[in-house]
Amino acid sequence: MTLAAPLDVYRDVVRPEWIDNNGHMNVGYYLVVFDYATDAFFRWVGLDDAHRRAAGVTTFCLEAHVTYHREVLAGDQLRFTTLLLGHDDKRIHYFHEMHHATAGYLAATNELMSLHVSQATRRAAPMAPTARERLASIQAVHDAMPRPSQVGRSIGLANRPAAR
Repeated sequence: MTLAAPLDVYRDVVRPEWIDNNGHMNVGYYLVVFDYATDAFFRWVGLDDAHRRAAGVTTFCLEAHVTYHREVLAGDQLRFTTLLLGHDDKRIHYFHEMHHATAGYLAATNELMSLHVSQATRRAAPMAPTARERLASIQAVHDAMPRPSQVGRSIGLANRPAAR
């Protein structure tokens, strides 16, 4: 399997039921479609459904940050890229970009931290050596990529004067 940097395999389309009263994709559906991109990424990493069933493991999202850049509308084609930012025995830190597939613009980003979990105990559990080796191979390739400016952002009003 080729170790793409970034991974660029997931595609989707903005479905009519994802549209809100403003006529664009509702904020909640960004997380839904980014979750579909995560599923594609985890399959590529080797943490697919078959592995999860056989090993009795899963992943939980610990934290997610979304940035919105340009709206997308019903019927718009979407293209997702994914960059592995870091990992250890139990955690995976990664970053998705959502692009309008035909116009090419960046629509949104999603930075996530996922935890590898035993289905039996519902507690953090180390990944299998094969998954850790695969992640290490991917990490070596993805570390050569520049980090997007949205990585590690926090929310706040840093440049605002204090309220009186």
